[in-house]
Amino acid sequence: MSADPAPGASLNAARRARDLDRLARDPRVDLLVVGGGVTGAGIALDAASRGLSVVLAEKHDLAFGTSRWSSKLVHGGLRYLATGQVGIARESARERHILMSRTAPHLVRPLPMLLPLHAGVSRAQAAATRTGLLMGDALRLSAGTSGALLPASRGVSRRRALHLAPGLRSDGLRGGQLSFDGQLVDDARLVVGLARTAAAHGTAVLTRCGAEELHGDRAVLRDRLTGAALDVRPRATVNATGVWAQELAPQVRLRPSRGTHLVLSESRLGGLRAAVTVPVPGDPTRFALVLPQQDGRVYVGLTDEPLDGPAPDVPPVPEHDVDFLLRVLGGVLAAPPGRGDVAGVFAGLRPLLDAGDGRSADLSRRHAVVASPEGVLTAVGGKLTTYRRMAEEAVDAAVERAGLRAGACRTRRLPLVGAAGPALLRGVDAPARLRARYGAEAPSVAAEADGRPGLLTPIAAGVTAAELRWAVRHEGALDEADLLERRTRAALVAEDAERLRQAARDALSAAERP
Repeated sequence: MSADPAPGASLNAARRARDLDRLARDPRVDLLVVGGGVTGAGIALDAASRGLSVVLAEKHDLAFGTSRWSSKLVHGGLRYLATGQVGIARESARERHILMSRTAPHLVRPLPMLLPLHAGVSRAQAAATRTGLLMGDALRLSAGTSGALLPASRGVSRRRALHLAPGLRSDGLRGGQLSFDGQLVDDARLVVGLARTAAAHGTAVLTRCGAEELHGDRAVLRDRLTGAALDVRPRATVNATGVWAQELAPQVRLRPSRGTHLVLSESRLGGLRAAVTVPVPGDPTRFALVLPQQDGRVYVGLTDEPLDGPAPDVPPVPEHDVDFLLRVLGGVLAAPPGRGDVAGVFAGLRPLLDAGDGRSADLSRRHAVVASPEGVLTAVGGKLTTYRRMAEEAVDAAVERAGLRAGACRTRRLPLVGAAGPALLRGVDAPARLRARYGAEAPSVAAEADGRPGLLTPIAAGVTAAELRWAVRHEGALDEADLLERRTRAALVAEDAERLRQAARDALSAAERP
């Protein structure tokens, strides 16, 4: 298998400068997409793969907002069945199948998820949950996902439950229910993969380039590195800025909610062989999740609280969210972690459509494409798993409104850069961690070491200097924050980020040298 980067898929400072210069000379473009999260990157790829000329503008960095703060799950829609949202559940199962089998099989893998049955879960509740899991199995089969890719749910014994999650409290444990869902190695990696694949189809990906004015056939962008204004003449414009969509489209009504996660050491939880689903006491429809990650980290989440006031660029984490998650987790563990065991925290904001009264936790995860009087389309709502379907609808709407000549949607069968299934990846000559994060491009990442083994030695959180160099040369990382907060997730733990800081500076300096 070739170790070369996909042709045209490299993002870096030099390409950004060329794209800005080309756009300044000829500002005409079929589609302008504003917002570099999973939705915006997905829209750019959908449009470019249909043959349209596309500019993707993001005022910060790829995956800067909500798209890096998720639970990293590719849901099959089980939660939506519980609230009667059958259509969304069916769509989620279909999109999960596309991600796992075609789009990004190198980034999504099966995750066993254990619901421990302690005394707090009554037998009636357990029976209801089992019914839901069987319905989830039916959705999986209807989406075409085989049991070889995602096994069927099943009940497990007390002994098996403790094997899967050794840190569980054993007293009162009568067994568990085991199901399977999809887990992303990293949500930000998915966004970068989408953007790079869009670039391979000709998209100009312009990070640090914010939209100051949006009209149906005109936009003003501002290069945040130089301060220069750029006048763009798109035939259609899509606002895909998530919880910040109202800043560019005031008519869109959102009710953002905050989802908080804790970062713990896996050793503190006894060594997990499965994720753990923890019922929230007093609320039969809510659960906390204990999610094992690469490199010995575990995420514990998540809260679902309404956001008061304007959406900040990086949401703070209130102490009461931390206390809540520790309290829920403590109810099922033999040795509950304390505040001193929390290595890091993060929170994301969900761009929920305003449906009137009710808790944010009860709001639908449906998405919508809304047109402004000026002709700007806003794609909003939804969730990470169904980004592709949302993108397809947004591009369909843009093509129809602007009379664009475009082919049919191709993204159901279009693999991202690096995509390869497990069998193919086993034959890729590269370290296992690189194969898990970069797929078929792993040998190219390893080649960044250029014969120096030290550049392939993990520095912190499993991250190597070779990965940082690759991120600068091919993934559009422009500064330390891009490297430590998004191309890697080292900054989730302050000590890890500090240990990697010099290597990040070296990678940026190396890219500047001729």
